[in-house]
Formats: sequence, C-alpha cells, structure tokens
Amino acid sequence: MATIETLKVNEKRRRSKRHSQRRIFGTGMLYLLPALILLGVFLFYPIAKTLYFSFFEVGGGGVVNDFVGLAHYKELLASEEFRKSLKGTFLFVLYTVPAEIIISLFLAVIASEKLKGIGFFRTIFSSTLGVSVAAGATIFLFLFHPSLGVLNSILGVVGIDGIDWLTSSKWALFSVAITTVWMHIGINFIILLGGLQNISQELYESADIDGAGYWSKLFRITIPLLSPVLFFVTIIAVIGAFQTFGQIDILTGGGPAGSTNIIVYSIYQEAFSYGNFGYASAQAILLFVIILFVTVIQFTIGEKKVHYQ
Repeated sequence: MATIETLKVNEKRRRSKRHSQRRIFGTGMLYLLPALILLGVFLFYPIAKTLYFSFFEVGGGGVVNDFVGLAHYKELLASEEFRKSLKGTFLFVLYTVPAEIIISLFLAVIASEKLKGIGFFRTIFSSTLGVSVAAGATIFLFLFHPSLGVLNSILGVVGIDGIDWLTSSKWALFSVAITTVWMHIGINFIILLGGLQNISQELYESADIDGAGYWSKLFRITIPLLSPVLFFVTIIAVIGAFQTFGQIDILTGGGPAGSTNIIVYSIYQEAFSYGNFGYASAQAILLFVIILFVTVIQFTIGEKKVHYQ
C-alpha cells in the first residue's frame, strides 16, 4: 500500500515538474516572440526564398518560371568567371582582415596608455566609425585619382611614377582593400580598446615586481588575455570582408576586367543588371555556405588558442 502511495506521489511530482517546465518554456518563448518574428521576416524567410529561387529560372519582379534543379549550381561551378570571382574574394579577405586587426590592435595598445591628451587620439582613431561607406569610398576616390590624387602626388615627390590605383587590374583590388581597412579600423579599435581596459591592472603590477619588460607583458599578459576579443574581431572582420559591396560599387564597379568583381558584387550584377535572379540566388547560397564553412573552421581551430579568464 505504501509503495502504491509513493508511486502516486512521485507521478504527481513528475507531472508538476513537466508542467512547470512547459510554463517556463512558454514564458521564455513569449519574451522571444518579437525577436523571432523579426528574424523570421528579415532573415529566415529571405534565406528560404533565395534557396527556393536558386532552383528556378526567375524573371523580373521575382516571377518564378521553369524549374531547373541544380543547373544553376552546375553552371556556377563550371564557370571561369565565378572561379575568378571566388579567387578575388579570398584575396580580398587576405588583404583586409590581417591588416585591420594588426593596425587596430597597435592603435588600441597605444590608446590604452595613460598619457596626457590620449582621449583626443582615441577620438581620432575611432573616427572612421562615423564615416559612411559612400563617404569613405568617395574620399579615397579622390586620393586615388591618377593625376590629381594625393597618393600619386606623394609618389611623384619621392621620384616614383604614379600608379593607376583603380584602373589597373594589378592594383584595383589592393586599392579597394586599403579603403576597406581604413573604414573598418574604427569599430575594431573600439572593441579591442574595450578588451584592453578590461584586463586587470594587478597583473601588470605583479609583472613589474617580477621585473618583466614591456614586450614580455605585451606577449605574455595582454595578447593572451585579449584573445577572446581578438577571436571575435577576427570572425566579424572575415564575415564583413566577404560581404563588402559599397566601396567596390563606388570605386571600381567590379572592374577593371573583373579584377574586383568579388562574389557579393557579382550577385548584385547578375540579379539587378542582367535579371538572372535564379543564378544570382545560387551564388548567394554558395557564398552563405562558404562563409559558414570558414566560420566553422575558425571556431574549430581558433577557439583552441583562446584563453578565457
């Protein structure tokens, strides 16, 4: 009899626990509902629609015509133009991401020093955050001008011939990369400076007592403890580089000879210049897969070297 009563009590407790868990889950989902609606409308639905379009011939205005299956993907993988675009995209990431992080880290380390007037320099270093892509690209459009540009004028002073920054296939991608690095320094600087200021000063005081020098403290205290922030900055920098569009559109328009026609700009051209929405959707899905793969690799390899406090 006691055993039956015990079983009944335990069953009631399990039911009560399940009911409590469902209530907590329902309350949590209710709080998340506005965010889920926004993500569904502006993120998940467009991704699903793009995937759907990639299997069809899609005309102007998003009119779906014939089902083509994997034809767009096969055409992309066999396309020399797409391979060139893919190569340009990875070169662009290689040009921009390391430079952004190294320069931003250098400026953040300088700005973290307790010096008189350092607040002014912090403002200067982060000022590119307030410059729009259009404004920043326009500034560099004048700097890169072959005859009136400041950069070629400086080269002329030191006896070097001017460079066709934006009209040479050799230099165009590198020139856009310089512009991108300059525009991204501000946000990376702020994030890294915040990470530096979060490191306990007691560690540096202990290192001073032990006789550690500046470089020893930098490489054995600062960078290891800053590694979570560096890891985060690297991820957003890589994703941002893959998604670069505005400065390419303003500076080169994908030229010359397709040398700056990275995947995002190629998607734009296929969809809105040529009206190949299905083909452009297939490119967008492949870009999504590439970014996802690169991000997973970063987490798999990079996170092992991150030192969390």
